Amino acid sequence: ISKITGDDGRLPLDPAKNTVSVSVQHYLNSIGRADIGLDIELHKKMPIGSGLGSSSASTVAGLFAIKTLLGDETDPIKLLPFAMKGEEMACGHGHADNVAPALLGGFVLIRSYEPLDVVRLPHPAGLYCAIVFPDVDVPTREARQIIRTKIAMKDAVTQWGNIAGLVSGLFMQDIDLIGRSMKDILVEPVRSMLIPDFYKMREIAMENSAVSFGISGSGPSVFAFTRDEATAQLITQKLQQHLTAIKIGSNGYVSTINDAGPKVIG
Repeated sequence: ISKITGDDGRLPLDPAKNTVSVSVQHYLNSIGRADIGLDIELHKKMPIGSGLGSSSASTVAGLFAIKTLLGDETDPIKLLPFAMKGEEMACGHGHADNVAPALLGGFVLIRSYEPLDVVRLPHPAGLYCAIVFPDVDVPTREARQIIRTKIAMKDAVTQWGNIAGLVSGLFMQDIDLIGRSMKDILVEPVRSMLIPDFYKMREIAMENSAVSFGISGSGPSVFAFTRDEATAQLITQKLQQHLTAIKIGSNGYVSTINDAGPKVIG
């Protein structure tokens, strides 16, 4: 890796320790092109350690770039195992929950890992996402360690119902059902303790017509789904104003749902 920008010097240039180069090397090995030498420049446009899947976005971008460069026209989902190799190097386990939607776009369900079974889900048109990244440090290791390893059957049944409701809402284009179903009673109650004023931010979002509100990844970023862009912009503004009032800086983002996955922009 010849150059990295936007990371404040936090990411390794060593190709054996960077998710992008590790994933690309596995891909090249798989197609019998390990002889190819590459110079990789990585320009980070997403904050690191934000809960937004920054490393996964970089990994997928690198894989898509080399696939495009070599004229490989196979289905992008074929890149998923290589992207998971990057995640394995970064965090010790080849999770697909970030790299799969980054690669395929839209909502993605990881039904199974053994064997790997990934399902793309539809969603209502016009769905917007408001995201706020508070300037606080939530170490991923700590965020994982505080998650309960044993849960009550009652809680499991409730969560399964919410997941089923969410999937049904996406297929039925039912935004109200999506909102009712996006309730996390397993992880959010503990991870929210690491995010200042999480429940106050939820209150602000819901009072301003959010469909739902939750933690993005392991945090500290939070997100709200809305029915339109104006509402998403308003919620982002209100949340950032609240964080400013309690002396916490933040970055805000508003976006539709990207259904296309990665693309060449220049």
